[in-house]
Amino acid sequence: MSQPSAAQRLDQSQARIERALSAALPADQGQSHRLFQAMRYSSLNGGKRLRPALCFATAECFDQSNPSHFSAAQNQSAIDAIAAAIEMIHVYSLIHDDLPAMDDDDLRRGQPTCHKQFNEAIAILAGDALHTQAFLTLSNAPLPADIVVALIRDLAQAAGAQGMVLGQAIDLAAMGLSLNLTELKAMHEHKTGALLTASIVMSARTCGATPAQLTALTEFGFHLGLCFQIVDDILDVTSSTEVLGKTVGADHKLNKPTYPSMLGLEHAKQLAAECLNQAQKSLQTAALPNADPLWELARFVVERDH
Repeated sequence: MSQPSAAQRLDQSQARIERALSAALPADQGQSHRLFQAMRYSSLNGGKRLRPALCFATAECFDQSNPSHFSAAQNQSAIDAIAAAIEMIHVYSLIHDDLPAMDDDDLRRGQPTCHKQFNEAIAILAGDALHTQAFLTLSNAPLPADIVVALIRDLAQAAGAQGMVLGQAIDLAAMGLSLNLTELKAMHEHKTGALLTASIVMSARTCGATPAQLTALTEFGFHLGLCFQIVDDILDVTSSTEVLGKTVGADHKLNKPTYPSMLGLEHAKQLAAECLNQAQKSLQTAALPNADPLWELARFVVERDH
């Protein structure tokens, strides 16, 4: 039986994460229904869902016919919880990034941003609530306590002052400044790469990956995250608002340093290809039972047009 393509895998992941998120989010009712509406509006409005897809694909890479910690049903439920928690963190970051105090954007995934659809106060609270809901969801995963603690540590490190939030702070401070390539890579290692890597490592940890495999997959996630960001920067120059579902040229408008602005378009494309090559080498080092699901998604990151 042939494996699904990367596009098919993303479609399947989108349907699966929508179900997992809908179940994990507060219902759109009650005294705080506006807050809950905003949380669900921003979380259930589509998107690439790359992080959940990486989480699901990583689980596929491991042989789960004889899991060491728990049953196959528990494993699927646990992976769903991990993917939902990671996506909540990602969505909260998008809500806050779009606020006037940060990137001041009006469009996200082809729809009005949260603060435009509701208001700034509700958007801030929705982001705050999604942040904490992520850890609540993760804490309820059907896993041994030591694994849950390790996963919470993984996500906190990837999302906070050592990861995504630090990257965003560097990004805001860099507006109008000239960064060198090393500084630009360091910024995106935190802002984009940390959460992408967590999606892979947290899933692998749940599936019983060895320390050596976790190290190799961390390197894979680093290179893939950098590749993803380079392609994002390229698409901000070459694509359209209709295709991307968000305002193109926003980075240029805010005078942000990007790979095309620093290297030129063709050299940026070459760097993306080099990062993909490094990701492949790291994935081979991980020696997974079946690395095809992750590799196909990695290739899709480079070849995508939105």
